[in-house]
Parts: sequence; structure tokens; C-alpha cells
Amino acid sequence: MTFQRPLIAPIANPVLEEALRAKLKRRRETTGSLGELEPLAIQLGLIQNTLKPSFEDPQIVVFAADHGLAVDGVGASMRRSTAELVDNLLDLRLPISVFAHIQGLELCVVDAGVAERVRPHTRLLARKIAHGTRNARAGPAMSNEQVQAAIRAGMDIGHHLRGNVVACAGIGVGAHESAALVLSRLSGVELAPLLAGVEQPDDLEMRRLLAVLHGPQMRHRDAVEPLAVLGAFGGFEMAMMVGLILVAASERHLLIVDGMPACGALMVASLLAPGTTDYCIHTRSHGHRGLDQTLALFNAAALLELGIESTDGTGATLAWPLVRSAAALLTEVADGEDPGPTLPAELR
Repeated sequence: MTFQRPLIAPIANPVLEEALRAKLKRRRETTGSLGELEPLAIQLGLIQNTLKPSFEDPQIVVFAADHGLAVDGVGASMRRSTAELVDNLLDLRLPISVFAHIQGLELCVVDAGVAERVRPHTRLLARKIAHGTRNARAGPAMSNEQVQAAIRAGMDIGHHLRGNVVACAGIGVGAHESAALVLSRLSGVELAPLLAGVEQPDDLEMRRLLAVLHGPQMRHRDAVEPLAVLGAFGGFEMAMMVGLILVAASERHLLIVDGMPACGALMVASLLAPGTTDYCIHTRSHGHRGLDQTLALFNAAALLELGIESTDGTGATLAWPLVRSAAALLTEVADGEDPGPTLPAELR
């Protein structure tokens, strides 16, 4: 059974946008400009189709899975196994867990396809499709049935999440390289810039990695359609995020996208349902130059740049107060101003 693609409504609304700009202009006359928070506030108003955007029950969901390419040494630079990383997330031993707690974000970790057994936990959703994907050098990383199952699982998670805002990130050994393969094929950009790290990698190391990844690229050179590309190179965490992103956008929820795997999922989702990216803001949790190239594919920049090097999703937790502050520009009433309606007169 295939999944049903939801309809994504465009957020463009000239009448509402003009009213939002006018409201911010009145704020600016008394408080001064607040720079990049103002276009963010307009985006939030358009997403929620209101002059008074507000948030409830904010969520952050981290999807975890292993990749078959790891048998070729891909992702070997990760200091922990995926299962260890999940354990640390669940036990609040990582900054993302602590920051989510103090910022009021409800953290959930999804076992989408971790190779090892993950112990039960109240914050863990067990949605394992398989114990890691297959090696993309030998065949498709995921079968069509697995892709469909993972996307449906992500959609189910999205339907059951509380609130109207969700941050998502993907983790796992080989996840970054898998996402680079997906993004390269779907965008037509070269693979190497998507793999370049913070420091200029040793030429020999980069050549070895590119040689390994050249195998899947050639084997699946005929894969061009989004779901075929996802199946050829992607991971269970990425496929589940596709489902989550599609549902969130269809329900006009704000999406906070953090990291390469999440961007890979967003690329697939946006090709399946144009308009999806209108509901997204981008954050980052590390300075990897490949992510710079990735954000450029969406003509986007990270909301907050702190120079951190941490688990994907950490940047989203740190940027969340900025998002709330942007909404407050429209919802908090200035001195002497009538609270006013939630929509301009033309739309009421």
C-alpha cells in the first residue's frame, strides 16, 4: 500500500502579508527595527494565516537509523555508535536534550532503523523498519516497500504529535553521506562540496570517500525520481522525516529543519509536494561546509549561527527562543494600541 500525498496549501497571501508588514511598521515606529526577526514574524503569520501567530506544545523529533554504507568505513568519524547516541539523548546526557528541556520543547527519539537493539524508554518511539539499510553499493539502500512503510510511519508520527510546531533532525552512522548522495542527485550539484568538512580534509581521505560513494552513484545512475533516489541512497530516518514534513506542512505547522539528513528529507518532500519549503525555517548544529552548500540549495540561511559542533537538532533548540520572539512582535500589544483582530478586514 502506497502512502497518500497530502495537499500543501501555499502560504502566499498578499492581503495578509500587507497587513503584517503594516503591523510591524507600527511596532518599529515605537520600538525600532528588530532586523531579521521581522521577516520571520511575517512568515509565521502567513504560515498560520493570522495576524497573531502563536505556538502550543512545541516538539522536537530526532530520527535515528544506521546505513549499510558504514561497512565500507563511511561515517567512521562518529565517536559513538548510533545506539549509544540514542541512549545519551534519552538519558539527557547531551546538550540537545538539556536545551530542549529548559526551552520547553518536548523531545522524542524515533528508532527508525538502528542496527543494534535500543532499550525501551518513555521518550522513544520504536518504529524500526529494519536493522539498518542495505549497502547502496550492492543494491538499493531501501526497497520500495521499505520506503513506503517508512514514509507512512513518519506520517503517522506527524498526525499524532501535539502542537503546531515541530523541529526534526536525523542521526546515524553514514547519515550525512547518505543525505549528500540524495541531495546531489536531486539537485544536480557535485557531491564533493556536500561532503567537505569544517577543516579542509586530507586529499587522500576525500578521494577515498568519493571513490566509495562513486560506486552507489554509478550503480543507481538511472534513479532520478524523488522516491527512487530516496530508496537508492537514503535511510529510514530520512524517509520517516519525509512523512513527518508532509503532514506538518499540510496542517500548516511550522517546521524547523536541522542538519543534512533533514534537508535531504525536505528536498524529497518538496519535490513530492511543492510549497512544502514555505513552512520551514533552517537551523544548524555544526559548521560543516557541506551544510553551507545544502542550505544554498534552498536559498536559505540558518536562523542562528553560534559556531557550535554538536548533535543535529541542538541548533533548533537554541533558535527556538528567537522563533517565539518573532511571533511576539505580532502578538504582544504595544502601548496604547488596540489588540485588534486576528485577520485583516478584507479576509474576515
